[in-house]
Amino acid sequence: MGIEHPKYKVAVVQAAPVWLDLDASIDKTIALIREAAEKGAKLIAFPEAFIPGYPWHIWMDSPAWAIGRGFVQRYFDNSLSYDSPQAEKLREAVRKAKLTAVIGLSERDGGSLYLAQWLIGPDGETIAKRRKLRPTHAERTVYGEGDGSDLAVHARSDIGRLGALCCWEHLQPLSKYAMYAQNEQVHVAAWPSFSLYDPFAPALGAEVNNAASRVYAVEGSCFVLAPCATVSQGMIDELCDRPDKHALLHAGGGFAAIYGPDGSQIGEKLAPDQEGLLIAEIDLGAIGIAKNAADPAGHYSRPDVTRLLLNNKPYKRVEQFALPVDTVEPKDIAAAAS
Repeated sequence: MGIEHPKYKVAVVQAAPVWLDLDASIDKTIALIREAAEKGAKLIAFPEAFIPGYPWHIWMDSPAWAIGRGFVQRYFDNSLSYDSPQAEKLREAVRKAKLTAVIGLSERDGGSLYLAQWLIGPDGETIAKRRKLRPTHAERTVYGEGDGSDLAVHARSDIGRLGALCCWEHLQPLSKYAMYAQNEQVHVAAWPSFSLYDPFAPALGAEVNNAASRVYAVEGSCFVLAPCATVSQGMIDELCDRPDKHALLHAGGGFAAIYGPDGSQIGEKLAPDQEGLLIAEIDLGAIGIAKNAADPAGHYSRPDVTRLLLNNKPYKRVEQFALPVDTVEPKDIAAAAS
């Protein structure tokens, strides 16, 4: 008797967040989760920082401008805390939908923010909370860093071995290899939007970054779900306070996609300014065929020549400990006092 490989529908989000509005962003996220469930999806993937939206202000002007316009304070206040009522509302919505959700968000933890992806199972329980290991360029003025434990793949009986990275983590060869080596089967590659500095910076655009998602699929012999946000006209109106700034950020920029383990594109794509869900059925049995040709962390590797050194231990900034107390006999105390 052969292996029964999971075969199921996935939903990939292409939509604009409700920018810098936490409660409205939660409501829109829940609406998309419900829509995915109604369409029969067992897994839904959201863009990078979908809650409460990507901090586009960091690319538009100086830090003083962003602070003066109130963007810095609003972004902090509208980022999502794991123990908040909004987070509980989100987990409950996933439970009711009976699917798995990979949600991109700005996570507030104490006084710091992190570019996070929360993996929530169909029982509403958290599978994992991962953080982007190294925020990109100007993002480091907003976010802290993750650690090696965030390069993890999670075995799920219903959907296979699931992993996630966001944005330019897909340009980090060693991070990618750490994921491949865990026999990842379904990967969520979350992106913010491809409308920044277009066409002046091709490295930030759709052609280059969709290629990164596609290469990940064929390198890792896995399915890649690549959700991508769009930029709304309302966001443009807030951010582009001078005529010249309209050249820096455009409305639209959505290029969500789904790729198979052979690098093929699966299903249809939406127009760059269109919101919706990409729905496709994936069959994990196709992975074995792809890996038969090239398994980068298996038969197609040469560990005697090149190997990856990975520290996947979670770090803590404060470790509590107590010094050992020496046992002192009463006679020794008396002798010391005399």
